[in-house]
Amino acid sequence: MLKASAVMKKDVVCVKRDTMIFEAVTILVNRKFTGLPVVNDDMSLAGIISEKDILRFIATLDKLSLIGDLKDSAAKVEDFMTETVTCFDHEADITDIYESLVENNFRRVPIVADNKLVGIISRKDLIAFLLGATIQ
Repeated sequence: MLKASAVMKKDVVCVKRDTMIFEAVTILVNRKFTGLPVVNDDMSLAGIISEKDILRFIATLDKLSLIGDLKDSAAKVEDFMTETVTCFDHEADITDIYESLVENNFRRVPIVADNKLVGIISRKDLIAFLLGATIQ
């Protein structure tokens, strides 16, 4: 059995609940991410903020001054994040993660150990890992 810990990225960029939404958007755009895990102070998983969540936030803004409203907004990540998140333990079988990514409409899954965020696996990470294993 191949475990999640063999595939996951360990240096996870994440935000906290009280992170300003503009900061989260900036990270997503600059890092070319499609979503970020949201953690509590103890690194337990609180949710995820995705492109879809950001679009939901943008829909609340005044269309005439969109950029100014986005930058000046007092909204926090916790106001728009998705709280119910599918995640996997670092010991999980990679097949279960693969099946979850195929069957569901999300692009990444957080990986936890003792209920703390320790990694993330995206569709791209999994494909790259499988391609690398095939080439070797």
